[in-house]
Amino acid sequence: MKKLTIYEYPKCGTCRMAIKSLKSKGYELEAHNVFEAAPPADVLADLVKKSGLDVKKFFNTSGEAYKEMGLKDKLPGMTDSEKIALLASNGRLIKRPVVTDGATVTVGFKEEDFDRIWG
Repeated sequence: MKKLTIYEYPKCGTCRMAIKSLKSKGYELEAHNVFEAAPPADVLADLVKKSGLDVKKFFNTSGEAYKEMGLKDKLPGMTDSEKIALLASNGRLIKRPVVTDGATVTVGFKEEDFDRIWG
């Protein structure tokens, strides 16, 4: 069976849809609740690198924590390692779900992207 690691929040509707989609494709999931424990900075740095995306794409820009911390104005002045440290310090800042097989990484959930990437 194919295995994936998913960084998610169990009460998040988008995460539940993503999990349902992946399970229907035959994946076994190792789930990590980002609200309980954000991935450490080294893991996040690796995910960002493998995703090919800007680290900014890993931020949940519609979340309360993001807005309360005024990150829209602060992020442009921060280095990538400062942004990664911030994500590692608060799982609520992470856009969900983050899915990886160790080589490929997706952030967020769009059914057509999941069909293309995760088959």
